[in-house]
Amino acid sequence: MSDQTTPRPAQEDAPGLPAQAGSGAGVATRPSLVKEGPDPGAAGPGGGLGRQLLRLFPLHQMHSLGLLVVLILLGVVGTATSGNFLTSNNIVNILTSAAVIGVITVGQTFVIIGGGIDLSVGAIVAVASVWCTTVATQSHGLAGMLFTAVVVGAAVGLLNGILIAYGKIVAFITTLAMMASARGVAERISDRQSQVVTVDSFNRIATDKFLGIPLLVYLMAAIVVLGWLLLNRTTFGRHTFAVGGNPEAARLAGIAVRRHTMLLYLLSGVCCGVAAVMLTARTTSGASNLGNLYELDSIAAVIIGGTLLAGGRGSLFGSILGVLVFTTITNIFVLNNLTTDIQEIAKGLIILAAVLLQRTRGARSPA
Repeated sequence: MSDQTTPRPAQEDAPGLPAQAGSGAGVATRPSLVKEGPDPGAAGPGGGLGRQLLRLFPLHQMHSLGLLVVLILLGVVGTATSGNFLTSNNIVNILTSAAVIGVITVGQTFVIIGGGIDLSVGAIVAVASVWCTTVATQSHGLAGMLFTAVVVGAAVGLLNGILIAYGKIVAFITTLAMMASARGVAERISDRQSQVVTVDSFNRIATDKFLGIPLLVYLMAAIVVLGWLLLNRTTFGRHTFAVGGNPEAARLAGIAVRRHTMLLYLLSGVCCGVAAVMLTARTTSGASNLGNLYELDSIAAVIIGGTLLAGGRGSLFGSILGVLVFTTITNIFVLNNLTTDIQEIAKGLIILAAVLLQRTRGARSPA
């Protein structure tokens, strides 16, 4: 990758972008847990296999490898507890279940790496779903429905970004208020009634398959790849890490922090609009209660994936692995007829453990 003129903070999901020492107006960087070059202590009594592995593999890669191990262990548990777990139909079902929340998690990952948070994602899905399934919108066919869902999602996301970046309102408060407002708008439009999709070509987004895999899974995969490229191979991605790591230093380095923050929430809104299309096609109806608790699911996946809640460091690949971990756990619980309350307890404990692990790592990092 070519050298960059704009200093930026240490990145966990940006290969080839080492932490800058910072000079003059450079961006202040977070202390790196992975040292570049030889570690003098590695050869002494304190050195060992752990440090050697950290030199061979960046920390975010080690975290992703850990999540892959967790998925394998979950596969063993699922196979041991249910004979249907390893069937092709069940694997496809897991991937399909992960598709919608996976797309939302892409946008949430960008927002959190950029130092923000979006609690309104589920409500945006609901209002986009309801708006694209009104009688007036459906009269314009597939193109009209797709356009409406994405534009509505983008508009709400843009409004979030403007209020946060230029209105200087805390992201938590802004998106919490938007969560309530957007859900209310969805209820107003639909009169709290499901709006059945009558456009067959729209429903086929969820029913059509290629090589036995639903189009929804391919759509999620395409968005994940595009998101990964945007985060790791573009100036926009590098600025996202910089803004999340130290917004004031990023501003001094010449980055338009407010505009970039606004664009991050716009991107999240677009992802919600696409997710609304996928979920509406899957349920064959638009409803104001769609996307309930998706904000919790997406944030949980991002945290499990290794992204810092404080921003400045993260991994989109890790976030998607987090989605698959939660989806697999839910699938195992369903196959074993476990109640939803147990699922929520397990999810909460996993989130808590991930946050505590992040704090432990932060405490061990050098001052």
